[in-house]
Amino acid sequence: MKRTNPIHIVLLLIVSAAAAWLIEMALVSSGRPVAVPPVTLAIALAVIAVAVVLAALPVRRVAQRKPGARVDPITATRVVLLAKAASITGAILAGGALGILAFLLTRPVLGVGSIGPAVLVAVAAVAAVAVLVGGLVAENMCRIPPDDDDGAERTRRPD
Repeated sequence: MKRTNPIHIVLLLIVSAAAAWLIEMALVSSGRPVAVPPVTLAIALAVIAVAVVLAALPVRRVAQRKPGARVDPITATRVVLLAKAASITGAILAGGALGILAFLLTRPVLGVGSIGPAVLVAVAAVAAVAVLVGGLVAENMCRIPPDDDDGAERTRRPD
């Protein structure tokens, strides 16, 4: 499996921010209130960010060849997939939250109580970035370092 490409992360951030901006614009244009994520979203995202990194710790111990460290290969694969999914999901959610935040902050007139929703969206954006970073860190923790013996054999040409 390939590592998460930073270009894909940036593209997901931009596309989801633009989509969130357009959705908010459509909501306000139709007379509906702005969609604001609840505070529980930020709490759940923070818990997910920590859980992803904690799930990668046993795999890191095995990758560093610590004595006595063992992980089932299927579990290690699941942790790597979870890390990749967390980074992609974090990018999408962070872009969406940043799009909503940009929409709220660029309104010419802030309504009564508009600062509260902006703070909630900012907290959700920070938590989504934490999921993104946690996924990338966990993915890096699951990387197996190359063997010195294998590298020497690969560089030698057969005679």
